[in-house]
Amino acid sequence: MSRTTQRKSVAKSVAKSARATAKRALKNAAGKPVKKAVKKAAKKAAKKAASKTAKRASPNSAAKPATPRAARPTPGATPKILLLGSGELGKEFVISAKRMGCRVVAVDRYPDAPAMQVADAFEVIDMLDGAALSRCVARHRPDFIVPEIEAIRTSELLRLEQAGHSVVPSAFAAHMTMNRDAIRDLAAKELGLRTARYAYAESAEQLSDAILGAGGTGLPCVVKPTMSSSGKGQSVLRTKADIAKAWRYAIDNMRGDRKVVIVEEFIDFDYEITQLTVKERASLGGGIKFVEPIGHRQERGDYQESWMPCPMKPSAKRAAQEMAAAVVARLAGPDGAGIFGVEFFVRGDEVIFSELSPRPHDTGMVTLRSQDLSEFDLHLRAILGLPIPEIRYAGPTASAVVLAMRESDRAPRYHGVETACALPSVEVRLFGKPSTRKYRRMGVVLAHGKTAVDARGIASMAAGMISVQ
Repeated sequence: MSRTTQRKSVAKSVAKSARATAKRALKNAAGKPVKKAVKKAAKKAAKKAASKTAKRASPNSAAKPATPRAARPTPGATPKILLLGSGELGKEFVISAKRMGCRVVAVDRYPDAPAMQVADAFEVIDMLDGAALSRCVARHRPDFIVPEIEAIRTSELLRLEQAGHSVVPSAFAAHMTMNRDAIRDLAAKELGLRTARYAYAESAEQLSDAILGAGGTGLPCVVKPTMSSSGKGQSVLRTKADIAKAWRYAIDNMRGDRKVVIVEEFIDFDYEITQLTVKERASLGGGIKFVEPIGHRQERGDYQESWMPCPMKPSAKRAAQEMAAAVVARLAGPDGAGIFGVEFFVRGDEVIFSELSPRPHDTGMVTLRSQDLSEFDLHLRAILGLPIPEIRYAGPTASAVVLAMRESDRAPRYHGVETACALPSVEVRLFGKPSTRKYRRMGVVLAHGKTAVDARGIASMAAGMISVQ
């Protein structure tokens, strides 16, 4: 078979698989045939994937999901996971992995990170250094490479996947979500999802033009680094005088080495949700499953509390799941697997795509108490190719964060934990971070209640009892 013929054959296969995956997922989400508009988006995604199947991704291209990888290690062997990023979400994932007998090597840029404290081994490297990342993979020879943060040299992940390594949920997903510009363009331009109006800027002058110029977002608006986490570098601008300050704040708090910001129109939403979306292995049919929507509240661009259930109109819930299925099917490809946290603004009957993380989501920490399989358990099952049965929910549940209020290199001390733990249904989880800075998330409180409002009140009250010194 000629190379050209082989490329066409693979492209045809990927297109067929992508169409089938998106259609199954959307049908499952709505319980009805695929909506016409979303079917069009899914077909467009499949066509795009097929046209790029034989082309390797460049660092800033909307490239293809990679060719199929081995879904599981040798039957009966102990799976080995290389976890890239070792924060609190990584820690809970490691705990889930250890319960299933996996061996985990936790990696981060600083020592004694939370996940390192429960892993089998750890590495301290700069994950934006592709050569260092490659050496780390060569040393440990993992069955699965699992990114937990954005600040990774994703071009190296693409190369490793092409060389036969299994990157979760796919190297393409990690690559496209490393920077907000790539995932926003994919959602808005390729898949046609409703998003806030947006533009990019590489200087304070460009930012001013993107806001105030013809066709700009206008004021108020939101400015963020294209790469950051936990709301770092995010500002809401209300006057022209805020522009220069917002540019400097975004650049000073960015991750990575690309000095680019995204500016978005301000959406006056009613509430915002996270739609946790699980893509299963192709060996299990490659389907997509959903956790019930999670309501959440942010301050300074960072999650403060989350709750379940989150009351939604059936039409809005269906729209969110249809959009989530379309973007997840595109990012995961036919063979990718794992959990995605897809964020939406909801305004009346309108659902607006906001952001996406191809990994467990911070707002999803509520699932540690809200159901029998947490988001971390679901992520692990998807990675290992294990079945995911119907999720059983435990009733109204909420989470509220415990924050540090000052910067210190000393090991933190916690006060009020015993008072918080005395409240009925309350569970406190401290992350074990080795130092503090203002507004750093140091723990989370989980609570049940008669209603979601009741659970939120209990969790917030308990979190307020705990101080970090």
